[in-house]
Amino acid sequence: MPVKAVFLDRDGVLNVPVVMDGLSYPPSSVENLQLYRDARGALQQLQRAGYCLIVVTNQPDIARGSQTREAVEEINAAIRAKLPVDEFCICPHDDVDRCACRKPKPGLVLEAATRLGIDLAHSFLIGDRWRDIDCGAAAGVRTVLIDRGYRERTPDHPPDFVAHSLAGATQWILAHHQPDAPQTI
Repeated sequence: MPVKAVFLDRDGVLNVPVVMDGLSYPPSSVENLQLYRDARGALQQLQRAGYCLIVVTNQPDIARGSQTREAVEEINAAIRAKLPVDEFCICPHDDVDRCACRKPKPGLVLEAATRLGIDLAHSFLIGDRWRDIDCGAAAGVRTVLIDRGYRERTPDHPPDFVAHSLAGATQWILAHHQPDAPQTI
């Protein structure tokens, strides 16, 4: 039976990013990790509604050499210990690598959907940047932009909804929840 999912960006959606000159960056270590206060409750609501929760995150600092894969995995493990996340999908590449998994390309979402039997027509992607929204649109899921006020370009594809928090994004998704959609993993 197909599964429905909410794909979530990590930095700026689940955890507070480091913002410099209006641009968003990931925390450098677990010691710098700060989760949004509404994250746990929002994810629990989505989980109770039957959504598989999959983090899809670009981590180009691995390719750039300014972050190790181990440090990224430690941050992900710390998030997973506190939040009900089912899986993490990571793109460790930079734009110059021209990979299929770096958002805005839909590779991370499509690979997870194939592997887990996810029904993309009943799924969503929540992100805080244009790359997330364009990725979701390319993958065929509905998209929610959490507007954090960054100084960057807008998505090529307008989001289905704009929220100012993960709790707001969750409420919109739950309001658009289709009871006949698949409910379990």
